Amino acid sequence: MTQQDESTQPESAETTPTRVVSGGSVRFAYRRFGNPSATPLVFLQHFRGSMDNWDPALLNGFAKDRTVITFDNAGVGFSSGEVPDNVAAMAQYALDFLDALGLSQVDLLGFSLGGYIAQHLALHHPQLVRRLILAGTGPGKGVGRKSWIENLLSEPSAQKRWAEGLPFMMLVTSCRRTKVKK
Repeated sequence: MTQQDESTQPESAETTPTRVVSGGSVRFAYRRFGNPSATPLVFLQHFRGSMDNWDPALLNGFAKDRTVITFDNAGVGFSSGEVPDNVAAMAQYALDFLDALGLSQVDLLGFSLGGYIAQHLALHHPQLVRRLILAGTGPGKGVGRKSWIENLLSEPSAQKRWAEGLPFMMLVTSCRRTKVKK
């Protein structure tokens, strides 16, 4: 049996090395792999989740067709810094990471808290986010604050951003209605 030279095999979620890049005051740990593409798909993880929490089968499925990037945000996993206590600051760290990689446009997949971060980036940096996939998340709303959907519907500046190309968005949810018979 002939053994394949592993150095010529494409990297995958299981084989790609962890790299580091400095952005702002944080040293971010990340992994980048997959079929080279103009617009990478960046994964934003759930609360207390590191890049090691993603299912390799999911990552490798996306990586067949495009570049995939996973990373540990500030204070999580192998990244330095402190974990912020609000989504806006988490989104700023994610933006610092994307800037450090020199990325001018990305697609985002946000899961749970990562979905809140992705929404914040899409609203405040629409030129950066081409497409948005939200999974297991919500629109987010603090006491006395409008949700991002309410902002889109009520604020002229948000309506303008939407008209100028807020990214296509797919919200991954499941709903089932059932009737209860008496």
